[in-house]
Amino acid sequence: METKSTSGQEDSPQAYDVAVIGYGPTGLVAASMLAQAGRRVVVIERWPTMYGLPRLTHIDGETARIIQACGDVTRALRDASPIETYHYRNAAGELLMEINWNERQCGYPHFSIYQPDIEDAIHERVAQHANVELFRGWAAVALEQGSDDVSITIQRTNGVRDDQWTERPRQFKAKYVLGSDGANSFVRRALGIERTDYGVNERWLNLDSENKGEGGDPFKLLTIFCDPARGHMYMPIGSKRTRFELRVLPSEETAFWEDQNNGWTWLEKKHGLKRDDFKVLRNVVYTFETRMANRWRDGRVLLGGDAAHSMMPYMGQGACSGMRDGINLAWKLDLVLSGRCSPELLDAYEQERRPHVGQIMEMSLFLGKLTNEDDPDKAAARDEAFRTGNVPPMPPFPKIENGVVHREPDGCLLACAGIPGPQPRVRQGSVEGLLDDVVGRGFLLVTTQDPVPFIRQEQKEFLGQLGCRIVVISPDSDAGVVELDGEISSFMHTHGICAYIGRPDFVVFGSVGRLEALAELVDDLRVKLHWIEQSKDGVTVGRLQWVS
Repeated sequence: METKSTSGQEDSPQAYDVAVIGYGPTGLVAASMLAQAGRRVVVIERWPTMYGLPRLTHIDGETARIIQACGDVTRALRDASPIETYHYRNAAGELLMEINWNERQCGYPHFSIYQPDIEDAIHERVAQHANVELFRGWAAVALEQGSDDVSITIQRTNGVRDDQWTERPRQFKAKYVLGSDGANSFVRRALGIERTDYGVNERWLNLDSENKGEGGDPFKLLTIFCDPARGHMYMPIGSKRTRFELRVLPSEETAFWEDQNNGWTWLEKKHGLKRDDFKVLRNVVYTFETRMANRWRDGRVLLGGDAAHSMMPYMGQGACSGMRDGINLAWKLDLVLSGRCSPELLDAYEQERRPHVGQIMEMSLFLGKLTNEDDPDKAAARDEAFRTGNVPPMPPFPKIENGVVHREPDGCLLACAGIPGPQPRVRQGSVEGLLDDVVGRGFLLVTTQDPVPFIRQEQKEFLGQLGCRIVVISPDSDAGVVELDGEISSFMHTHGICAYIGRPDFVVFGSVGRLEALAELVDDLRVKLHWIEQSKDGVTVGRLQWVS
């Protein structure tokens, strides 16, 4: 049975496990992961079709791994091209700063991507599941929370204005709701949740183009020009397209730059472009903002993606952060809906994601101020500071520091806790591929030797009920999983560990330097998950899943 994509005319189930309102990157990831977990999901999206044009243009290795979990990653990245560096230059073209993106993470490099390919690949995976129903061209217009579920009213829209409805409303219930419906989120407004505005709102012209011949060759390196007269940038969109952006000055009218001829005239003067070098795909002025919802959860309703946070684009992390939200929340919802964990586990979603996103927002704000300094004297001082090395280094990329992560008895967080675990190429028997595709996804206990003698029987049952897989890394394919590039061994050596537990969103829960400490780590995982002890009466006792 195929997933129904409905206009609302068909009869449909009235009760769902999760309603996903908004079907952009965050909603796509959440819907796919929940569908694969067997949850009954309804998706509500006000637009009748996928958008079909790129907004997101960059993903990191962690995000690529999320896409791998949610859809056909080969199809999603078919037009992607790796990005190794990110340049900041001054008005004269002098290099101020180079951000190094040449390290692989989770089995992938940083990519310049074509967003429609990613969305189509994930949607195709969602559409394979009969437990998902899509209401495209419908908008949520009312939410009412009860003690056990949320009542949702939706209405057919013509896709243009909120106040132009074409059919009578429909109602149904869901145990939980994810509001991933963008920066102007209906869900957030319906809950009365305010946002903190960090006071940075900028207009930029976004001109996306398809390369003709070799027209895009000079613009393959992501480059931002910190010109006090007008900041501007260019970057590839995958391998066949190019994005040009320029700042719209406060004194300028948006309508002027929405005239495609004016953008092209500027590009001709600045870069010597010819109109037959490119085919324009889109010419639009965006307003970039930096805002954070004051809370991300209200009872059974949770916010994700731009509904929870919006940021400047200078780190290329807006949609990446939203996809992290989607996969983070999906596995927590699955555990709560299955009755294995208390709803208190859902509080960990905001505890984990808000600080992580907040640090990325601060980094993006720093880069935005660097780019958009419009005082020539201050810009000259900035340039000199970079020349002399009198600029603090970029902080390390944030990690998960709260929620479902293990802390040592003294409260410290080990270096590898809260970061994405490695995903090397491995071999299991005659099967070779990336770790997740070979051993499966979910909770993983990765170790270099048999861990079972070091954990108690009730811990084995807990890990079994959790669906945790034991992955023993061994040079002998008969004894375990063979890694082909040494990435896990290097990871363990770097951090001085012999085993770690990975979460379904690939974040390392915690690790041990000796297997005698493994029982304590497993006990802490049970506590952090708000685990509900499973009665053996009427419940299948979990069995450990060996990958060997």
